[in-house]
Amino acid sequence: MKDILTAKFIKEMCDTTANMYRLGWDERNGGNISLLLDEKDVAEYLDLNKVIREIPIGFEAKPLAGKIFLVTGTGKYFKNVAGDPENNLGVVRIKADGETAELLWGYADGGRFTSEFPAHMMSHMARLAVDPNNRVVMHCHPTNLLAMNFVHELDDRAFTRSLWQMCTECIVVFPDGVGVLPWMLCGTNEIGEATAKKMNDYRVVVWGLHGVYGAGKDMDETFGLIETVEKAAEIYMKTAHLPRLNTITDEDLVTIANHFKVNYRKDFID
Repeated sequence: MKDILTAKFIKEMCDTTANMYRLGWDERNGGNISLLLDEKDVAEYLDLNKVIREIPIGFEAKPLAGKIFLVTGTGKYFKNVAGDPENNLGVVRIKADGETAELLWGYADGGRFTSEFPAHMMSHMARLAVDPNNRVVMHCHPTNLLAMNFVHELDDRAFTRSLWQMCTECIVVFPDGVGVLPWMLCGTNEIGEATAKKMNDYRVVVWGLHGVYGAGKDMDETFGLIETVEKAAEIYMKTAHLPRLNTITDEDLVTIANHFKVNYRKDFID
């Protein structure tokens, strides 16, 4: 059996968490990631019949029964993941009851998955129902996007339009727009349910005055999705207090979307 520390999915998680910490998106133990794994890939590195221990999930996730996830640990710092994956990450499988996770590897210091695990699993269920290729859920605290929350209306349409107008590529990268939630207490099933509801329509969901959730087919796509939203928010924050002499118009947005053949939210265009 191969050494799991050489697995592509472990290396990608280590590289991604290091990058997110470097960019200032995940201070201290802020942020979490879950990646839906292919059972055949995992079987090359782990004995799938060997369960280290069981961990209660805190809600019922029967649609994900039998699925295996690589998940960052609770209270863990992203800056430490690459240097010590076995303590900071875990590979878990959802049991048939949907209420328990089986630990197959990781959390070696006795830890467990992120406190946002229910929100992640709810988002996975929502996104897989829309697109079975969506395998990543990523949560972080991008500085400019968070700052924008304090000075901009927290409304899906208005927030999306402001971001689309900041960079020509935005409507191409997130044509489905951005969902926005009001401030809610994190680490609860309530915010998980609200996020999952938004995930039916969006791959990016802003947690008001907190951070963002992003979903995608792989680490690169999901990271790039949040990276583009954060870049647009940075431009917004650098220019919002200045007189705007130029802008990307609605006509321009339609031209861009049609050229790149993306299915954009037409109800977000005036």
